Amino acid sequence: MSGPVTDRAPRGAWHGVPRSGAEARDLTREVLRGRSRELVDDCLLVVSELVANALRHAGGLTGFEVAAGPDGVVVTVQDASRRLPVALPGAGVPPRTEPGGHGWPMVCRLATSVVVTRSRSGGKSIRATMTQPA
Repeated sequence: MSGPVTDRAPRGAWHGVPRSGAEARDLTREVLRGRSRELVDDCLLVVSELVANALRHAGGLTGFEVAAGPDGVVVTVQDASRRLPVALPGAGVPPRTEPGGHGWPMVCRLATSVVVTRSRSGGKSIRATMTQPA
């Protein structure tokens, strides 16, 4: 399913361009209904960070997909910037006095795998895979 956002995401997968981070989280919750709370919470944090970064720092959200399989979830966020995400010096190490810089290290800790791919037409895609807890 692609295109406009609908009131309910289909079970198992959704792709398109949500209008906000809140909408991306709602779609993720719907796709992950019935999954472990730990997996859902981790996915919601990853979605929040990746979508917020696309909107704030990367020229806007150009695509979003969440797909659930038997072993876990793959979240893909596409944005308009070819600039790769980076962790700021000292990110994740308290005490840090400057705001920001904690999201990317958190995404990398929560995901089993994170792959960033620059697109030929501009922009990039970030794919985070999270596995079902044992």
